[in-house]
Amino acid sequence: MDDEGLTPYPDWIRPPVGGYRAEDLDRLPDAPPHTELIAGSLVFTAPRTRWEIRTTGLVHGALEAAPAGWEVWRSMTVVLDARNRPEPDLMVVDARADWGPHDTYCRADSVLLVVEVVSEESQIRDRLTKPPRYAAAGIRYFWRVENVDGRPVVSTYELDPATDRYTPTGIFHDRLKVEHPFPVEVELV
Repeated sequence: MDDEGLTPYPDWIRPPVGGYRAEDLDRLPDAPPHTELIAGSLVFTAPRTRWEIRTTGLVHGALEAAPAGWEVWRSMTVVLDARNRPEPDLMVVDARADWGPHDTYCRADSVLLVVEVVSEESQIRDRLTKPPRYAAAGIRYFWRVENVDGRPVVSTYELDPATDRYTPTGIFHDRLKVEHPFPVEVELV
């Protein structure tokens, strides 16, 4: 403690010259849970709301329809490049990917789909910041789930390999029904 009885900020609160790198995220003692790395900067997320938790659970359950060889993950970061390691709300990942049981991240080349459940706090990141980074890393499918009058609305996207950008493939208000990346159908209640 300092002279005023306050604990000083941890050293990691001041970024290194050039910003943080993906591997640094595992070496930050006492960093808050769900800390993300975006463009070399640490991003701390707000606590999740009841709506976000329920909606994430609803979509997670629907994604359990993934074919053999794919798994649905949450609370895991994905390394997109040296300076970007976000934590999507959900990911569908290749279960056969080569990583160890103690890894705290997966690689973008193992991810088929990322899902972001948008909150008031995460709107800019989930709408504008993260999608281009997911696309640049080659993640083929991206879904964004938004709260419209208390109900989830799912916007689905697929990567256009000619532009390395996501192209909209649908907006679903009452029922999510898609064939890609695999058949999924769920009531959005």
